This record gives sequence, C-alpha cells and structure tokens, in this order.
Amino acid sequence: MKVLLVHNDYGKYSGEEAVVDKMATMLSEMGHSVAQLRMTTAGARESISGKIKGFVSGIYCPSGVRAMREAIEREKPDVVNVHNLYPFISPAALRECKKAGVPVVMTIHNFRLICPTGLFMRDGRPCELCLEKGNEWGCVRYNCEHSALKSIGYAARNAVARLKRHYADCVDTFACITDFQRQKLIKAGFPEERIIVIPNSVDAIENAESRPGDYVAFSGRISREKGVDMIMEVARRHPEISFRLAGAVRDKELVEDVPDNVELTGYLNARELAEFYANARFIVMASKWYEGFPMTILEAASYSKATIAPDHGGFTEIIGKGCDAIGELFTPGDSKSLELAIMKLWNDQTETLRLGSKAKQKLISHYSTKVIASMWNNLINKITTDATP
Repeated sequence: MKVLLVHNDYGKYSGEEAVVDKMATMLSEMGHSVAQLRMTTAGARESISGKIKGFVSGIYCPSGVRAMREAIEREKPDVVNVHNLYPFISPAALRECKKAGVPVVMTIHNFRLICPTGLFMRDGRPCELCLEKGNEWGCVRYNCEHSALKSIGYAARNAVARLKRHYADCVDTFACITDFQRQKLIKAGFPEERIIVIPNSVDAIENAESRPGDYVAFSGRISREKGVDMIMEVARRHPEISFRLAGAVRDKELVEDVPDNVELTGYLNARELAEFYANARFIVMASKWYEGFPMTILEAASYSKATIAPDHGGFTEIIGKGCDAIGELFTPGDSKSLELAIMKLWNDQTETLRLGSKAKQKLISHYSTKVIASMWNNLINKITTDATP
C-alpha cells in the first residue's frame, strides 16, 4: 500500500514531529510505500504579517488545499494519514481526499479537535469548558492563548472546521493514542465506531542493566504546566534526595532559586539522555494538564525505570493501578501527594526495581514497535479494503 503522511511541522522540532518521522520509518519497514506532505510554521509567526497569515490560513489555506490536491494526484496514495493541519494546510484540505475517494486516518496527538488550544488547560489546571459547551467561545472569553489575536484565531479555525464538518465528513478513522482521548471524542459527538486507539511506540533497550539509580529524574519542559514547581517544592523539603531535571527552561522564574539538591542538565542529546535514564532511580512527571501520550514514560521503561505520574488523563491508563501498575499515581496538583509517592519509591529500592521490571515488560507487550506496527498494518488493510468499491 502507498501511504501519504500529512503534517504541518511546528516552529521547533517536537514530539509530534518525532512520531511522524518514526511512522514513516515504521511503515517503510512494513513494506508500505511512503510519501509525505510537510509544511512548517518555523519562522512564519515572527512578524505581524506572518501572524495574520497564520490566523487566516488556519481557517482556510488555498496553498495547503492545493498542495493536498497535487500530492494526491502525484502520489496516488491508497490511504492518507493526517497528523497536524494547522495552520498552513488547514482542515479544508481534507475535502480533497474526499473528492479523490482516498480514505483518511487521522492520528490524534492532542485535544485540538475539541479544544482550540489542544491542551484542555486553563490557568494551570485542566479545563473542558469548550467540550462541555459544544463551542469555542470559552477560548475567546478567557483568552486561553494569552493573546487576543491567537485566542480568537484558534477559536475561529476550530469553529469553522466543526461547523463545516471537515473532520466529521472526511476522516474515516480517528486513531487516538489513549482511550482517554477516545472517550473525549465520543463525548464531543464523534462517531464511536470510527474511533480506535493505537498508542505511540518505543522499543526496549536490549541488554540494559537494571540498577537502583542515584537520583529522581524529570525529562521535559521546565514549566509550570509540567508541574516543575511542585517537584522543586518536594526537593526543598528533602535535601537528602538528589533531583535531576533535563529539558529546556520555559518558565525562567522556576529556576531563579534552585535548591542545592536539584541539578538542571539542560537539553540532552540521545546519548546523554540514555545515560540520564539509566542512572536514575525512577522518573517523576507532575503535569497539571492531561497531556497526550507522554513518551518519557516509555523511554524510561525501556531502561526498566518506573514513573510517578498524576492520576488523570492518559497517565492513569499507561501507569495502571494495583498489580498491573508500572509506577505510582498521585493526586493531580497536590504536592503533598507527590511527595508521598516520591518518598515511597525512594525508600524502597526493592519495590522500585520491581515496578521498573514491570514497566519494561509492559513496554514490550503493549508499546513496542512490533506491536504497534501490527496494529497500523491491520488498520491500513481494513480501511483500504472497506474503501474498495
């Protein structure tokens, strides 16, 4: 089969781009032919004219629609796999797939179909107002993007796509990365029979030695929505525990008074990140928002490391509870609950190693490339068969 991957890259290389690139490799290794339609937002919003162009294009982008039409005519794909369409492709381009009779699978990385910002977050806490109201007015009312132009633009493009039914009419299958996402789409009115779950994938590191580790690790943006302020708070209460935080600093005020037992490593390359995971005792994630599918959990699991995470969103189903748990869950936004979870694993190395072993086992059985590739292969075969007259 020939698959056309469609994605509007973000300003900086992100986890979404990494997933799209991995998808291309995975499909090729499965024997499928892969073509790509890629646009980029990099540098496009640095000027007023660029911001205005992004505003308009998110609603309808003639060049993006034309690019989709030309890609379909040129590549003649059996199926189109859409990732991000904003702003320079636009949901209107999906109509070109419909006209050509090419089935579309859309990978749902976040909550953008039902939340203009895609985050389900406002004022540092989960927010589902637009889902509950069935419209996008809340994004404008509360200025969720902290910019009137952006908030109005994001709300407008979502409203137009919803009212014109670009997604509802033109996407054959919505491939969510967690069941949490799936349930939210169903609640929003998307047809349940067209929504499936195919998680992201990471392969376990072969022959990786399981060791207790010397510090509590965090990997991600150094920002409040990631709960880094709570991690810092716990670190201040426990100077006897070492913490290492890897990632770019987003909120500078968080690093103005860093405790002596906290090391900020900055951005790490692949080799450095591998050592970072291998030498950690366990990983902590304290996100105040739901997130999509945090790859950090799987990356840590590949080194037999457990993860502490908030009990909401996709975290709950990935970490699990009871005998199937691969880490510890804490009450979202509660630093005391986070502290208790950290202390429990820090003081019980036997339990930490056991959970780390369980994490690697779950990675292999549920999230390995072999498992996820099979799920995608089955879906592509099914959707193309169903589309055959």
